[in-house]
Amino acid sequence: MLKEAGMEKINFSGGEPFIHKRGEFVGELTRYCKEDLEMQSVSVVCNGSLVTERWFSKYGEFLDIMAVSCDSFDEEKNRQIGRHQSGKGNLKCLQNIRDWCKKYRVAFKINTVVNTFNFDEDMTERIKELAPVRWKVFQCLLIEGENCGADALRQAQKFVISDDQFNRFVERHSKLPCLVPESNEKMRFLDCRSGAKTPSKSLLDVGVEDAINASGFDEEMFLRRGGKYTWSKADMNLEW
Repeated sequence: MLKEAGMEKINFSGGEPFIHKRGEFVGELTRYCKEDLEMQSVSVVCNGSLVTERWFSKYGEFLDIMAVSCDSFDEEKNRQIGRHQSGKGNLKCLQNIRDWCKKYRVAFKINTVVNTFNFDEDMTERIKELAPVRWKVFQCLLIEGENCGADALRQAQKFVISDDQFNRFVERHSKLPCLVPESNEKMRFLDCRSGAKTPSKSLLDVGVEDAINASGFDEEMFLRRGGKYTWSKADMNLEW
């Protein structure tokens, strides 16, 4: 239904998409979207801990972009944030995935949420070394029922930073050409305009157009924040 409505790009995230059947399920989804639906771009966001070269050898040809969440290159900060990977360092994990992406012709991307524990960190040299095609930098955002409030499974108030702290982090890394910052002002394309994440009705019940109209999607903001970019690896000028 989404493909028929004009969808060009699909992204699988979580949670952690590699947990279910150790990545086989999300792998088959990428295969279906690229082979059957002939999507321009198929991407996955993960924390990297369960990714293997075996997965790349089986599914890499169907994937355009793999994004790995990395909030710090300091393991103590990762422990405080909740991103510490037992048994191996975060940097080594990222280096492995970067190398596999290159080997299996997948664009490598990094996502970072700027928060209380990392807003003063300088990641310049590590990002240069890893050389992602895009480094997406988000400001920690509170959403009622998702990461704050009585019904939330997690509480993120201690991670919230000011606009000034976020802007200083962005300025510190502004010379990196791969940097794509997203402040809270820009991160409003789910219907969280009231401060809570309000789901639309299922597109299976109401159709794609009505579901999108009810989601709070702002096309002008989507374009202004750089949501449309070269997202198919066939069109990227990459050195494989």
